[in-house]
Amino acid sequence: MSVAFIFNILLILLLIAVVVGFFYYKVKHSDQEEKKDIITREREKYSITQMREYIKKEFDEITRMNLYDLALSEEEFERRRNVKYDLKKALKGAGYADKSDKKYVKTLMFDLLRNNYKVNEFNINNAIPFNNFDELTPQDKFEILLHIYKKKYNAEALTEIITKYNLDEPKYEFDPEVPSYVITAKEIDDIFAREVSADTLSFDDELEIVVQRIYQGYKGYSVIDDIRDMNIDGVSGGVSGIPPSFLDQISGMDEYFEQMGTRKIPMSYDSVWIFYKGKATYLSFLSFGSEAELKRVCQNIYKFNNPGQLSESVGFKINEMKDGSRVVVLRPNFSESWAFFVRKFAPPTLISAEQLLIHENKENVIELLKYLIRGARVTAITGEQGCGKTTLLMAIMKYLYPTITIRVQETAFELHLRKIYPYHNILSLRETDTITGQMGLDVQKKTDGGVNILGEVATDPVAAWMIQMAQVASKFTLFTHHAKTFPNLITALRNSLLKIGMFNNENVAEVQVVQVINFDIHLKRGVDGTRYIERITECIPLDPEFNYNNDYKNEKSMDGKLDKFMDNAVEYFEHQTENGNYTYKNIVEWHDGRYVFTNPLSEANITSMRENMSSEDVKAFDNFLDVAWR
Repeated sequence: MSVAFIFNILLILLLIAVVVGFFYYKVKHSDQEEKKDIITREREKYSITQMREYIKKEFDEITRMNLYDLALSEEEFERRRNVKYDLKKALKGAGYADKSDKKYVKTLMFDLLRNNYKVNEFNINNAIPFNNFDELTPQDKFEILLHIYKKKYNAEALTEIITKYNLDEPKYEFDPEVPSYVITAKEIDDIFAREVSADTLSFDDELEIVVQRIYQGYKGYSVIDDIRDMNIDGVSGGVSGIPPSFLDQISGMDEYFEQMGTRKIPMSYDSVWIFYKGKATYLSFLSFGSEAELKRVCQNIYKFNNPGQLSESVGFKINEMKDGSRVVVLRPNFSESWAFFVRKFAPPTLISAEQLLIHENKENVIELLKYLIRGARVTAITGEQGCGKTTLLMAIMKYLYPTITIRVQETAFELHLRKIYPYHNILSLRETDTITGQMGLDVQKKTDGGVNILGEVATDPVAAWMIQMAQVASKFTLFTHHAKTFPNLITALRNSLLKIGMFNNENVAEVQVVQVINFDIHLKRGVDGTRYIERITECIPLDPEFNYNNDYKNEKSMDGKLDKFMDNAVEYFEHQTENGNYTYKNIVEWHDGRYVFTNPLSEANITSMRENMSSEDVKAFDNFLDVAWR
């Protein structure tokens, strides 16, 4: 066998090996590519975005389906029609934050994903990586923690987390010299590491968390959807960070970014704040993700009861949500960015003066509040925003005699007194686009009202309503106001009467005010969020003494008559310009964590209060007067 022949055989074998190797490589590479494609398709299919689109499609088919074209039996037709009707109703209610409708929609989503979309314990990790804690975002970890705590504490879940880990303590996160209230991603990471292990969550738990994530981007309120349902004071968004319009201001931007250094610069859509026990707390680990998502939330969160369209010409809306929360939404160009504020109020079962007031000697203060109400005193509840004015007003209505009817005038329904006192005669009215507050007040005068309540005296016309109500429309009046001091309250109400043209003389307007106001309960919120009554002030009107005389009649000469007349003129103008229409005194003050009774009540108010009380309360009131100011 020649060398050439052997060489040719080897060459042929080599070529065959190359060809076989090439085909093997192609087949193997093709299999790998196919596997990669399958993994990619699976990852995309079970992503939050794709599952949300699937849910939208399924819900659209259910709600738009023409059942008459399906030739169904009568029983099946009724069943499907009920499902269609219930889903339509629930989708609408869920957009208004109705908890039962939200639960119905989420339950249906859960069933569709598990049974139809075939989500299982493996592919669910494509939506949220439950199998790899290192890949979880702070938002993922927070929502997992909230879900775990909700199973045990329900609406108190967030409060329990904050309390357990002291998250409401001030921190020097952004400035080494000035503390702020903030909950950081690191804190969430640390809590997650303590609370969650590989076997903490069942598959149903994981799917419920995924369903909530899908829901909040579909019919919910994005990252604040579950937070809004918690028993906190409120939540807001779009109120910090850089507005998009700021980025258009090219001049000076380089210098600004240089000042910020390497720190991440938050945008307005990175702004999520909660109001917790009087503290505005920044959730720096949460973000709406984009300006479009923040805009979507703002455009939907205020829609309950069709309050009208938010537009550039109507740059803000004030409304209530289905659960009674107050919502304020603002948009550009009225505000520098899209923003919303949800103010929640304590549930009816939690409202009592005993729970609101916590400091020493609170029992006597509560007794005094009871007698002010039963004594029919016109009382202002003043203080800054978030200090608890509305909550205290709701609480002290407990002391009103059930025989006295209550009429409420509000800009938006906030007090909801009938939920708390269902056996009292109560009717609340509010302004609408076609019915002004003055028209509402005129109607109230014809509804047998005993006590009139104004939710908030925040504008000049409302101040005028308050004075009218206190003078002629009811037995007495209660209202809230933002005045810082008692003289500020009188001055603000006086100026409101002047501005709307009810009076053109400051002195006369002030006399009208001080003749109406009896007491001012001023609330304060400490730097640590503690709320307390800083003072209770009594207003004492002063009767001016006029020393006019008729001596000019006895004068014979014109010069003498003119001199005497000028004396009377001087007396008149002195009274018109003096500030002696009232005096005031603090009857209760807060000192170093304790309520102190300082000056006693005036005899005029004591007499009037006795006249409005029952005989039993008069005896108890007299005894209280002997004890409280000892």
